[in-house]
Amino acid sequence: MNFISSLLEGALQLLYPHICKGCGNDNLKPDQQICFHCLNKLPETGFIYHTENATEKIFNGRLDIVKGHSEFYFSKGKTLQYLLHQLKYKGNQKMGIFLGELLGKTLIKHVHYRSLDYIVPMPMFADKEFKRGYNQASLIGRGVAEILTLPILENVVVRTRTTQTQTKMHRTERWQNVHDSFCVQKPSLIENKNILLIDDVITTGATVEACGREILKVPNTKLSIATVAIATK
Repeated sequence: MNFISSLLEGALQLLYPHICKGCGNDNLKPDQQICFHCLNKLPETGFIYHTENATEKIFNGRLDIVKGHSEFYFSKGKTLQYLLHQLKYKGNQKMGIFLGELLGKTLIKHVHYRSLDYIVPMPMFADKEFKRGYNQASLIGRGVAEILTLPILENVVVRTRTTQTQTKMHRTERWQNVHDSFCVQKPSLIENKNILLIDDVITTGATVEACGREILKVPNTKLSIATVAIATK
């Protein structure tokens, strides 16, 4: 039976090659998104083992978070950028789950992330999510939730207005762009809870800060942050 399964798998791979989304290598199992070579090249931050890491420092004096972590360093032109491009613009939803699972496998090593109550993905404006067909942060959150065995709340926080792309904005402009653009529409669900806010890439932290501020307005909430990547300068 194993021989027949292997034979069928080989035939399917020949007819419909499943390639690595990082390098194009076709020696890949159907449930893999990237090959081990590309996986090993992803630049891990190691933030999970350090207090006052770069992600946490972004929010010093700005947002009262318990813990912060980013799994990888993001640099333009590198493999991770291509993977995130696949997720956000090429409809590769499985990539979001995959990256979330990578993030979750690191988070579960720290006792704090094993004592959370809910995962909340960074919300998208409804029209933008409709056009894309999904929220990439929700997919990442589902991957994290699978590893941490935590419930995910995808509609407790909503984005109330669309915002301009922030790629070329300075820090102050980014904050002004996202200020007052989030609302907790079901505060009773997160009252007295320890929340993990999930996003894909953190740069200045303006968007996370704006969303996190609304979450912390709910009585007795605690907030931690986790992202797939942190942008390098």
